[in-house]
Amino acid sequence: MKQSKKLVVLTLSAAVAAACALPASAAADQDKVRVIVAFQKGKAAEVKNAVGQAKGVVADEIDGMDAMAVEVPANALKGLQNNPHVSYVETDEKRYLFALDAPSGDPYQKGQLTPYGIPLVQADKVSEGSAARKLCIIDSGIDRNHVDLAANKMAGVYDRGTGWWYTDENHHGTHVAGTIAAVNNGSGVVGVNAGAKLNLHIVKVFSADGWAYSSKLSNAAKQCGDAGANVISMSLGGGKPTKTEEKMFDALAAKGVLSVAAAGNDGNTVVSYPAGYASVMMVGALDENKQWASFSQYNPKVEIAAPGVGVLSTVPTDSGTQSALSVGNTTYAPNAMEGSPRKTATAPLADFGTGTAVDATMAGKVCLIQRGAISFAEKVVNCQASGGVAAVVYNGGVAADGTPNTGAFLGTLGTTVTNIPSLTASDTEGAAMKLQLGQAATVAVTPYSYAYYDGTSMATPHVSGVAALVWSHVPNCSASQVRAALTGTALDLGAPGRDDKFGFGLVQAKAALDYLKAQACGK
Repeated sequence: MKQSKKLVVLTLSAAVAAACALPASAAADQDKVRVIVAFQKGKAAEVKNAVGQAKGVVADEIDGMDAMAVEVPANALKGLQNNPHVSYVETDEKRYLFALDAPSGDPYQKGQLTPYGIPLVQADKVSEGSAARKLCIIDSGIDRNHVDLAANKMAGVYDRGTGWWYTDENHHGTHVAGTIAAVNNGSGVVGVNAGAKLNLHIVKVFSADGWAYSSKLSNAAKQCGDAGANVISMSLGGGKPTKTEEKMFDALAAKGVLSVAAAGNDGNTVVSYPAGYASVMMVGALDENKQWASFSQYNPKVEIAAPGVGVLSTVPTDSGTQSALSVGNTTYAPNAMEGSPRKTATAPLADFGTGTAVDATMAGKVCLIQRGAISFAEKVVNCQASGGVAAVVYNGGVAADGTPNTGAFLGTLGTTVTNIPSLTASDTEGAAMKLQLGQAATVAVTPYSYAYYDGTSMATPHVSGVAALVWSHVPNCSASQVRAALTGTALDLGAPGRDDKFGFGLVQAKAALDYLKAQACGK
């Protein structure tokens, strides 16, 4: 069986609010804007009073930072900036999720899958140490009852904006957690820390819409520090920095916390934050062949790289999709058509051409349809209208640029609702099935608790997970020493030395641990 890759939130938004020095036309606008107001110690009450007088509201207090996020009319900004108790006023920037929507052997149990990233970062060569670290995941929550996560030590708190930490409406946080800590239990997948020794602290800043303000991220980071986190993992970011956020991560670094964040998925040179702060490690993405992922942002701040293309990990129980296709005695490796209902059907396989017209001879058959001429949704609808019980669309024809359509592919029904299961298959598989017409075909689209995602969101937990794994063996080493070991022992890729796409290279768990064990802090 093969799971369909799911494309999730892709973009790094640059469309955030303008700086506080607004042009005159904007200053006259009575629409409220959201900003962070930093104030002198002990002056919170005075600033709250000023916000109220300006007909604004306090949206969030930023713990430990003498700052608060407020929403005020745009024409009130100048008054706040000139308030003698105010240190500075800055835009409360938005932060977004950075995800794009082999049988195991030693040291793992049989009956589960080892995602390619695990051996690529050498996590299969390092077992968890006796000094378990605490890793804080700032994300969209987690499905704590997932069969591959339930054995972990997990904690978190309720957030009045996003709800309980153990719920995950957009699946992102559960996927990140699986890469870090899916357990070696004989089912599903394994994570970087597969022995259920790692302590996880979950801070939920994202609900289903997948974005949050930098003020919320600052509070989340403070919560991680207060919970005793050694490592903070952030598969998120935005295109502009804030002083408040930077001061928070600087303070955490000074206390010995290692923060790790995603580079971003726009494939350009823009620096994302919080990854762009000096106190945070920026992580770029590569694929299973150690090639740079074209969506991964590249710039002088990229520090290290990890697997981020087609990463298999956990999603909330039964929220993913698994597909299967067999014809006669042959088993194929299809992808589920996005939007397909979860059903299974068995019937004789019949050639439906390109599926451009209803054909009564397809009644009670599995429609084998070549790609091209009309949309995938129209093909499946025509199969269903013909009485077909399932549809398999195989690659073929030519693309818009005139090149042949070959290989496996992902298809979508868009907003079209159908009642029959539908899959996609490669051109090679389609040709083979054309020789099996009339044989019994079984098409299955079933619930699955795992999914393939792309993104620097997927690369980041490989690095944060490796940091916690290595650190569990050398607890006397500092966060800065662990960080230096990760970069100093990374597998150099791209241009010799540090470069803007791979940083210092692919993170390597065993190499970093061997290095630290040879240092004074590791003995």
